[in-house]
Amino acid sequence: MQEYIEKRVLEICDYILESGATVRQAAGKFGVSKSTVHKDLSERLPEINKEKYEKARQILAINKAERHLRGGEATRQKYQGKKSKNGRNITCLNSKNIIE
Repeated sequence: MQEYIEKRVLEICDYILESGATVRQAAGKFGVSKSTVHKDLSERLPEINKEKYEKARQILAINKAERHLRGGEATRQKYQGKKSKNGRNITCLNSKNIIE
């Protein structure tokens, strides 16, 4: 494995361990794709450092279990305070748009 890849894998791992970041957040921080982060953590990290791999795997499992909650919150925030074409507020309630 090339040295710069090994360095990136360890940096991404350390970032996730310190911050509890998601794969998407780590990808944005390091300027690589989500696929690269996932491959780095699931395939390359066990070869480099087994102990860090186990810790990172636990954090990624927690993030995976919580992702549906984050997605719902993002959707709620997206529609909260959104304006219609005529400038009125739109409220999302039970999958129906209500114009105030």
